Amino acid sequence: MTRPALPVPQDYPVLWPVPTRWDDNDHYGHVNNVTYYSYFDTAVNAWLMSASGTDIRRLAAIGIVAETSCIFHSELTFPEQLQVGLSIERLGTRSVVYSLAIFAERPDGTVRPAATGRFVHVYVDRDTRKPTEIPPAIATAVAGLASAARNVS
Repeated sequence: MTRPALPVPQDYPVLWPVPTRWDDNDHYGHVNNVTYYSYFDTAVNAWLMSASGTDIRRLAAIGIVAETSCIFHSELTFPEQLQVGLSIERLGTRSVVYSLAIFAERPDGTVRPAATGRFVHVYVDRDTRKPTEIPPAIATAVAGLASAARNVS
């Protein structure tokens, strides 16, 4: 199996800061694999709240994570400052597919790629949990990111 080329920050229109935390390390002395998914989730939702100017927890439609994946490129540990790259792979009327990468900042200001991933939000009605259209504030923010992603590619 051929591994894809390592990502670079310039591939992502948004780089969202996320620090590692003391309890992210496991007994093997590195960040546990499941925590990478937490970094993806934190970056996507924090960016959505910032870019939309909306508290996404209060919308009538909410984004449910329907799929995630992660390819690990290098270990992370505490303490490290991370940047999570966000880009749009696909924007539908009821779902968004994010392309993501985690970069660890080095002391010299460069970064090293630690992981790449995919994150799918499917929007559902808060009460019925039936699929529904992406809320307008979210759709506008994500469309802007999708447009920026096309300009990066």
